Amino acid sequence: MSVFPEGFLWGGALAANQSEGAYREGGKGLTTVDTIPHGANRLPVKLGLEKRFTLRDDEFYPSHEAIDFYHRYREDIALMAEMGFTVFRTSIAWARLYPNGDELTPNPDGIAFYKAVFEECRKYNIEPLVTLCHFDVPMHLVREYGSWRNRKMVEFFTRYARTCFEAFDGLVKYWLTFNEINIMLHSPYSGAGLVFEEGENPEWVKYQAAHHELIASALATQIAHEVNPNNQVGCMLAGGNFYPYSCKPEDVWAALEKDRENLFFIDVQARGAYPAWTGRMFREKGIAIEILPGDEEILKHTVDFVSFSYYASRCASAEMNAGNTSAANVVKSLKNPWIEASEWGWGIDPLGLRITMNMMYDRYQKPLFLVENGLGARDEFDANGEINDDYRISYLREHIRAMGEAVADGIPLLGYTSWGCIDLVAASTGEMSKRYGFVYVDRDDQGNGTLDRVRKKSFWWYKKVIASNGADLE
Repeated sequence: MSVFPEGFLWGGALAANQSEGAYREGGKGLTTVDTIPHGANRLPVKLGLEKRFTLRDDEFYPSHEAIDFYHRYREDIALMAEMGFTVFRTSIAWARLYPNGDELTPNPDGIAFYKAVFEECRKYNIEPLVTLCHFDVPMHLVREYGSWRNRKMVEFFTRYARTCFEAFDGLVKYWLTFNEINIMLHSPYSGAGLVFEEGENPEWVKYQAAHHELIASALATQIAHEVNPNNQVGCMLAGGNFYPYSCKPEDVWAALEKDRENLFFIDVQARGAYPAWTGRMFREKGIAIEILPGDEEILKHTVDFVSFSYYASRCASAEMNAGNTSAANVVKSLKNPWIEASEWGWGIDPLGLRITMNMMYDRYQKPLFLVENGLGARDEFDANGEINDDYRISYLREHIRAMGEAVADGIPLLGYTSWGCIDLVAASTGEMSKRYGFVYVDRDDQGNGTLDRVRKKSFWWYKKVIASNGADLE
């Protein structure tokens, strides 16, 4: 028997900026992701250390064509239906609906596109799970307003959110406000469109921007419930606990502080107020964020569920510094000697998923939704023209088992959407060769290829998992 409840949602996840392509079609405006190149300059731009507000002729921008989901969504959703998906997580590109971000009326072509996508999902009885902002801020808002450092962004975002809730009412019930909202602290430009001026306190800028996003998220949650009381709104965390590197008390404290930093946004979105420890943290970092009258009341509009990504656990010690942390992820971690790592250096720790889920439910007492989990790996065709990605099946099998253990622990879990169900552009590196999908897309890191879709061995395995409601993982 399966430990997963009847009606458990099984599926996969993509993001608009990593899959759609068609970056200027249908009236779409330029976004932050559209200005992040592949190659050596990618990281400085993502971190907000290098201003990159215009495109350069000598660089390749993977998001511009991505995997062409914009033109191939019917084919791709049919593949999802063939696997048996009951949920598909995707995002709306803000700049498809509001090309500049500050218009008063939306672009009808953008609304028509997403309506067609969601109707295609409904045709197969697939529930859309839709993220409003998945790492793509309209570039006009970055250039003219400084992105989320500016309070005016709250107005622009809530107008956009209301448009989505009203235009897609009856098609979409599950919503997420901001993808991996905590990544703003680690990758400010890709996370929130932030770049820094010389002499300013980057921590102050990030936490002021965080406050604006949290206000916008709470207001969007309120609007969603007003438009349709059946709407379910979640927050979204880049999850994974920090383990103390040793039982030395200073290491335990360092891990606790790292967990707090990671969970700060969700503490506010799920509990409705700033946690007590932020007072001291702000003082010690020289931060005095502007909180307007009424903001504390706004923040009380909390989310209905907590969604999260889980790829790996992390390790922290009192001696962490730039010289001894892994460069594999923007969220810095010491290498854990007790677990294996992926080809890209991400720790593989299924038990860490169960630990993370128990911690989060203990902390928030709200239903959870695992909306990203997967293994980035290089896939090669064998002599028969097939991709036998047993390494991916093994990774997913053990994580689904751990997820099942957490459900058996008594944790309410709404569903599971594995990341990059169809190969897409990797957000971290901009590579296509770092593949996550059950479906191979013929495209390389330089943008060459036919874009043809090919089912991998994991495609058939996941179909069996879904058909058995998670009981058959072999």
